[in-house]
Amino acid sequence: MAVHSNSEESRILRQLYPLATFPSEAFKELCAHIIVEQVQDKAIFKRGDTNTDLVFLLNGSVTLQADGLVVEVISSESESAKFALAHQIPRKIDAVANGLARIVRLDAHTVNNPPPAFYHEDQGYAVIEETGEDSDDWMTAILRLPLFQSLPPSSLQKILMTLKVAHYAEGDAIIASDNEVNYFNIIQKGQCLLSRKILDEESELKLGVGDSFGEEYLLTDRPARETITALSDVSLIQLEKKHFLTQIKTPTVQFITHEAMPEALRNGSVLLDVRLPNQYEDQALDDSANIPLMSLRMRLAEIPKDKQVIVVCADGKASEAAAFLLIKNKCKAVVLKGGMGIEEPDEEAETTDVADNQQAILQVEQPDKDIPDKNDSDATDVNVENELEALKAENENLKQLNRGLEEQNVKLNAEKEQAVNQCQVLAQQLERLKEILSRLTKSK
Repeated sequence: MAVHSNSEESRILRQLYPLATFPSEAFKELCAHIIVEQVQDKAIFKRGDTNTDLVFLLNGSVTLQADGLVVEVISSESESAKFALAHQIPRKIDAVANGLARIVRLDAHTVNNPPPAFYHEDQGYAVIEETGEDSDDWMTAILRLPLFQSLPPSSLQKILMTLKVAHYAEGDAIIASDNEVNYFNIIQKGQCLLSRKILDEESELKLGVGDSFGEEYLLTDRPARETITALSDVSLIQLEKKHFLTQIKTPTVQFITHEAMPEALRNGSVLLDVRLPNQYEDQALDDSANIPLMSLRMRLAEIPKDKQVIVVCADGKASEAAAFLLIKNKCKAVVLKGGMGIEEPDEEAETTDVADNQQAILQVEQPDKDIPDKNDSDATDVNVENELEALKAENENLKQLNRGLEEQNVKLNAEKEQAVNQCQVLAQQLERLKEILSRLTKSK
């Protein structure tokens, strides 16, 4: 029996991945060919099966087991049920219905190759196609974004289990300039205003449903350089920094080496330097264009979408943030690994008003009675400069080491969480085995 597009089964199916990414018409057509099965206390598939259909659980619960040992019990209310049951082919485990379970079997090729969704662009962000469905279904909304459609299912499953929803009233400051940013944010409802001051000019950009922000500061470890305010009542989908770095940044941002770059440029790639203009003028790669990271969101229309963009900065960190911004706006971007290999200047100092800098210079040049004669201090000045250069080099090495340790720490924490979850499952299985052993002992 086919599934009606307005039925309860349709609502459940719409929350499954990747069915949530289907455009409305394609989803309705798919529902017309779906058959709902009822299975009670028997195997849905067995270990070694080679049938390629994907099996989804609509109602009830299913036990996944191998050699009689329970691996996991999946309830239709759990986040795990939003994905196909043990989809590896051939099957690595058995799936057995606990009591009455309702399932669907879908052709893997059809499900994994959905028709493209339709988007229209407004001020640089993608607007999700209106479907008339429950607007509170935030999972369906994010799965339709191009950024999430490119992620592997394993990353998506972990992301969906850690997302949270936050609400802000009109006029609330969501991000304040100079404050630390801890979340990657996606706008589910409402509109926000991004305000950023570059030198003496104030730039503003309106953000809407489907747009995201915060990743620049998660990737660069810098405090916010902009203010984001709610223009209406706003609902945000938020992902914590450590999960963003491991589940989104790692599979999304790709790198190119210095050795491979010349060949890429010969094949039509273009160079984009995202440092500040004065840094770019001092030292730049040949044939590169310059759009500072802080201005990139405002100037996305200048980026070609038919060419690969190689993003360059001093040390590679700002490039990661720029490449991520370009990728989520459907540009093809990669990061020059390690950047230009020069020290990253302090952004705050670089954007200080020129008049203030001149005043500081004048103050330094004022004579002072306590300053020794220039001829007597030349040798000392050289030694100090050498020591200063050595300290700068050591400081940069320590920074790079620290960044590497921070990334390793994030990965280890993610592995720790996974291990803790596995321990909890094993502990539950142990308790079940103890109960079975106790019943067997009593029966004797």
